[in-house]
Amino acid sequence: MAKRQDPFRGFRYVVEMEGLVSGGFLRVKGLSREVRVESYKEGGVNEYEHKLASNVTYPNLVLERGLALDDLFKWAQAAADGQVQRRNLWIRLHDEANDNAWAWEVAQAIPVKWSASDLDATSQQVVMESLELAHHGLRKAT
Repeated sequence: MAKRQDPFRGFRYVVEMEGLVSGGFLRVKGLSREVRVESYKEGGVNEYEHKLASNVTYPNLVLERGLALDDLFKWAQAAADGQVQRRNLWIRLHDEANDNAWAWEVAQAIPVKWSASDLDATSQQVVMESLELAHHGLRKAT
């Protein structure tokens, strides 16, 4: 009898960045890939149009966490100052036993936007920082 395989839960993950301490992230957004297609209409063929695969695009990756360390800010500031340093990062999804179950490698990421949540004296919320990264693609990592 085969062992039942449940889907992985989205809250068990670790983000590792080349050369940065970084800490834990509350949210990771933008793990997707799209193969663009171009339509080609062939003369005399009216029942369909050809769909030809074009380039692959990746949206920017967004990492969010509570504001604590300044490593992400320094990396983003250096890029804003013209000292762009590309870094690879890995997002590792864990299973119920906390073992690595699935992982993505994000290639050659650079910070393109850093932001912090609003400061509000009437709120008790943690100040959040968000780092948006452009990259050269993601692959399943081992």
